[in-house]
Amino acid sequence: MISRNLKHLRLFVAVAELKSVTQASERWHVSQPAVTQAINKLELETGGGLFERSRNGFFPTPRGEILLRRVESAFGLLDPVLATISPRLRISLTYAQLQALVAVSETENFTLAARQLGLAQPTVHRAVTQIEQEAARSLFERTAFGILPTRLCQALTQAARLAIYELDQADAELAEFDGGEAGSIVIGAMPLARSVLLPTALVRFRQQYREMAVRVVDGPYPGMLSELRRGSLDILVGALREPAPIDDIVQEALFDDRLALLSRPDHPLGAQSVISVDDLLAYPWVVPHSGTPTRAQFETIFSSAGRQPPSRLIESGSLLLMRGLLLESDHLCCISHVQARTECDRGLLRQLSFSTDELVRPIGLTFRAGWRPTNPQRKMIEILGEVAALLGEGSLGRGGR
Repeated sequence: MISRNLKHLRLFVAVAELKSVTQASERWHVSQPAVTQAINKLELETGGGLFERSRNGFFPTPRGEILLRRVESAFGLLDPVLATISPRLRISLTYAQLQALVAVSETENFTLAARQLGLAQPTVHRAVTQIEQEAARSLFERTAFGILPTRLCQALTQAARLAIYELDQADAELAEFDGGEAGSIVIGAMPLARSVLLPTALVRFRQQYREMAVRVVDGPYPGMLSELRRGSLDILVGALREPAPIDDIVQEALFDDRLALLSRPDHPLGAQSVISVDDLLAYPWVVPHSGTPTRAQFETIFSSAGRQPPSRLIESGSLLLMRGLLLESDHLCCISHVQARTECDRGLLRQLSFSTDELVRPIGLTFRAGWRPTNPQRKMIEILGEVAALLGEGSLGRGGR
């Protein structure tokens, strides 16, 4: 794991840019031995030389290039916000202070932040106070309900999270450079991805990366999108939003899916070859939450016929719950056609003879704009594309009747 000494990392970047220890020491107003010691320590931590020394100067080795790209990216995120708060923070800010700031911003409480970091409360309070003293302004508003980050503090916290993420990515890439596996992949998974796409993709990925830590997170789309933007998730897999909800993310379509209406195998509507909107209105439904693409398509079935959507609804994104309700009652449900195919092929549920050919939605990947995946993360994206291509072959080809 590379040092989180921000001053050492800044000296490393300066040497790479200026190709000179002397000029780097002059830029940051430190002695030449201090620069040399910082570089030597980083080389020890990263497992090899970061520079080739020659009479023409210092030039990054391949190992050094890996570290340089990530460190430059980290400071590229931090420095614009630091300049707005106080230019001196570029010199004085420490990694421990950044961690404290993020923890306090997230918990809105010094005691909870200290517990999260495993530190004493006065230590965390002192770290945040030092940033505020350097900035000559308060970064938190003290209220009766806790401490709330100011808008400027929120910007710095977001930059800090993503900068920390870049340093973690550097650790992973340097480990791979030496033939090891480090780092992790954190995937935000929506219902279709959890039940159909990811199981196959993860099995294939594990055949190549046996030690890589993989974590799959589920939850409502807005929450996972926030986690993605703050660097807590690497990729979000599932239905894409049209248009994209914010301009700092990128959406990449994998295949098109459509809606499927399901019942239990012996449901009264199951034997009907022709089903009307009125027939659908006669039964209770279990449907995804409001605001999801599937829910919007479900409501389109009725609004396009000039009718109000059903009022007898149970809202849930859980396929297990949907299946249980359908098997135990006359409830109907709507889910992805790809998900439905598996349920129907197993004889668990039955697809109703009601056309949904026009209700198409793109399934794909969402990630942060400017995100640079490590090789294992890139391989996961590649595998997801391969599995999605197989799933998509039949997702629109079978009739919904």
